[in-house]
Amino acid sequence: MRVGVIGGGAMGQHHIRIYNEMKDVDLVGICDTDRNRATSLANSYNTTPFFDHRELLKHELDAVSVVVPTTLHYSVAMDIIDSGTHLLVEKPIADTLENADKMIQAAHDSKVKLMVGHIERFNPAVAKLKEIVDSGMLGKIVSISSRRVGPFNPRIRDVGIIMDLGVHDIDVISYLYGKKINEVYTIAGKDIHSFEDHASILLRCDTNLSGMVETNWLTPHKIRNLTAIGLKGVAYLDYIKQTVELHDEAWIQTAKVEQKEPLKNELEHFIRAVRNDTAVISNGETSRHALEAAMAAIESYQKGSAIGIN
Repeated sequence: MRVGVIGGGAMGQHHIRIYNEMKDVDLVGICDTDRNRATSLANSYNTTPFFDHRELLKHELDAVSVVVPTTLHYSVAMDIIDSGTHLLVEKPIADTLENADKMIQAAHDSKVKLMVGHIERFNPAVAKLKEIVDSGMLGKIVSISSRRVGPFNPRIRDVGIIMDLGVHDIDVISYLYGKKINEVYTIAGKDIHSFEDHASILLRCDTNLSGMVETNWLTPHKIRNLTAIGLKGVAYLDYIKQTVELHDEAWIQTAKVEQKEPLKNELEHFIRAVRNDTAVISNGETSRHALEAAMAAIESYQKGSAIGIN
């Protein structure tokens, strides 16, 4: 499989590292508009630097990762789709729903796989909890709440906490329920950032299934956890430790989770889907829904009212 990476920033470098480690994958090139960065990374991984993604696309790639700022997702992705190359775009899928729709339609028309990097779907603990939820072990799930908090990362300048971190759990909650979110209500504010830096997001799925996302850049230590409450029991998930603990009236059980780097799972899933022509579990449509819900959460706190999603 001939692959390339567009974007050599902090996340892009992880994509580069993992592709380089994968068997039967040839890292053809690394593209970044920063010539020094592209050259340095290419030298480190014994591949070719590119400074314009369109030049990289001329090298008969099977797949490419797009790890550029969100505002550039649409323009870069459309060039990739036009070239007939399968692509993985980091979350969120795009900066607007209109651009997301155009990307999805173009990929469909060109028979190109469009996967979006909602990395927590590939966290082994989330995969295990999804298996447990779908098995009915916890009974009907009626409430899912998450806490994703920690110190501010100064490299994040173009979006607020909802689009940067909150969208992870918005997507996971929808994924675990197996249902779309149809209403959002948010209380949020900004104290250390130009966009919102703390938010409490209440989600409704169907008529009475709830989701709650607490997220901020104000907590001095990182916490990433989720609780799923069912009629037969409760599950406690730790994203960082990759653990799932189940509680019911009689027992406390620890689920067996095979720990692995989520991004490695994600990229292996992408390459496998391209090689075998199978579906991806984080596609354009599911990512568009996560984007729509996150945008509704932002609109909700700005307007001070609940926002419905069709």
